[in-house]
Amino acid sequence: MIIAVGSDHAGYEGGIPYKPELMRHIESLGHIVVDCGTNGSESVDYPDFAEAVANAILEKHAVCGILLCGTGIGMSIAANRHRGIRAAACATVDMARLSREHNDANVLCLGRRILELDQCKELITLWLDTPFS
Repeated sequence: MIIAVGSDHAGYEGGIPYKPELMRHIESLGHIVVDCGTNGSESVDYPDFAEAVANAILEKHAVCGILLCGTGIGMSIAANRHRGIRAAACATVDMARLSREHNDANVLCLGRRILELDQCKELITLWLDTPFS
């Protein structure tokens, strides 16, 4: 599956930049990643990257997307402005599973400042493996 991935500068905060790690994780699961930016810790406007991921999905360059910001909330709000995008900010395994099963979410939004890297990987794996019921 082709997955669009984007983040704002929060994806590069702290000791370990999450975005590159999460892209490698997605690829290790056998998926293809489309990198929609940003690629550094310089402050940027998160809606630009939510739009890039949304457009990748809507233009059929990707099947779904993963967005990363401080909490996941801003990215979900910005992505959901696009007709056809169902973005869900998830912080627990139940939220991730239910966003797919019940809401057919096509964008997963994660919070770098509220989740550990391993939690993000776990949520991504679960989200990608969960079908819409």
